[in-house]
Amino acid sequence: QVQLVESGGGLVQPGGSLRLSCAGSGAMLRVYAMGWYRQGPGKQREFIALMTRTGVTNYADSVKGRFTISMNNAENTVALQMNTLKPEDTAVYYCHARRSGLSQNEFWGQGTQVTVST
Repeated sequence: QVQLVESGGGLVQPGGSLRLSCAGSGAMLRVYAMGWYRQGPGKQREFIALMTRTGVTNYADSVKGRFTISMNNAENTVALQMNTLKPEDTAVYYCHARRSGLSQNEFWGQGTQVTVST
């Protein structure tokens, strides 16, 4: 099984920065991509950023130029550096992992709250 644990959320003022991290454990060998989603108040969960183990990245248009995803393959961790935060970035941020194989191949963390407010 795969377990994902996020950390780094909190309260920040508009224009500030936060760095989220996610530690993967368990059956991570066949995990080929990790990323981040978020769910704001009254909104659906939306894709934010993805990174494969080969270094391919993808970002939602709303965060391009402000957020940066990174991965440490050896440690099975992924981070999200969030700069120039806006109130509309307020959401619960979830770590996500995708795994190949016939068993369960999609995993989610518990989520960490990010609040951007004065």
